Amino acid sequence: SRALTTSAMIAAMYVVLSYVASILGLCSGVIQLRLSEALCVLPLFTPYAIPALTIGCLITNMLFGGVIIDVIFGSVATLIGAVGTYLLRNTKHRILALIPPILSNSLIIPPILSYAYGSEESMLFMFITVMIGEILSVIVLGWGLIKVLNKIKFIFK
Repeated sequence: SRALTTSAMIAAMYVVLSYVASILGLCSGVIQLRLSEALCVLPLFTPYAIPALTIGCLITNMLFGGVIIDVIFGSVATLIGAVGTYLLRNTKHRILALIPPILSNSLIIPPILSYAYGSEESMLFMFITVMIGEILSVIVLGWGLIKVLNKIKFIFK
């Protein structure tokens, strides 16, 4: 029951943070700051974050009216990033474990934006802007979350 509860809470936080970012207008524009992506650091602390982040992304994309390709492949990008972070959790330099979600989203999301939503921006431009948004979310905000969670280690025991 602990695994289910932890996963449900992480998925719910992902959805709520996505909604807050949307209300604040952070999810539109050339560079998007998705607050929920900061949670992509959680596989450093618990494997339960992997399905939770994937489900949270899936629910968010469905609630926000994403087309089916975005719902599926956006969630797959999150899953790949979460698994990568989990696999790299014991590296000497923990910041390297934050690269998988940045890369998976930067490589998978631009074709979705182009194909599913008809974005006319170049793939290179979308790759760069998605990457900047992911760096801001995962490394800048996520690193802050890591620092806080390291101080209260009992949360994921």
